[in-house]
Amino acid sequence: MIVAMGRPSGYTQEIADEIVDRITEGETLADICRDDHMPGYRTVFDWEEKHADFSANITRARKYGYDQIANGTRRVARGDHGSTGDVQRDKLIIETDLKLLAKWDKRYGDKIAHVGGDPATDQPIRTQLDLSGLDEAQLRALASIRVGSEG
Repeated sequence: MIVAMGRPSGYTQEIADEIVDRITEGETLADICRDDHMPGYRTVFDWEEKHADFSANITRARKYGYDQIANGTRRVARGDHGSTGDVQRDKLIIETDLKLLAKWDKRYGDKIAHVGGDPATDQPIRTQLDLSGLDEAQLRALASIRVGSEG
């Protein structure tokens, strides 16, 4: 009898814990899922949808993992462990990691504030629309638009 070997697809606490531990150390899910004993990328997403505790652990692990990635960029910048010895390459690694961190976690992004009116009071910009020229059908159509949604 021939038994087909493949990636695990059944959820186990042991594999779930290893995934969470490795993400906590700053390893990406894509890299983790490349290991033969790990499930595929999509399988992990399915597990997150089916197992609330696993999903919460992944979310928490990512936060700590981002801190590990940030610490890694500091080590590269200082020429410590992780540095390639090639200044241009190290600079690229640092810039790439910082850009990714800024997208993944708002703690690492630049704070952007749009202000208007009196700069001394730092009041937010306010927009005022004049809808007096619209007929009833146009107003209903406008009211049906959900702000902040896509599609």
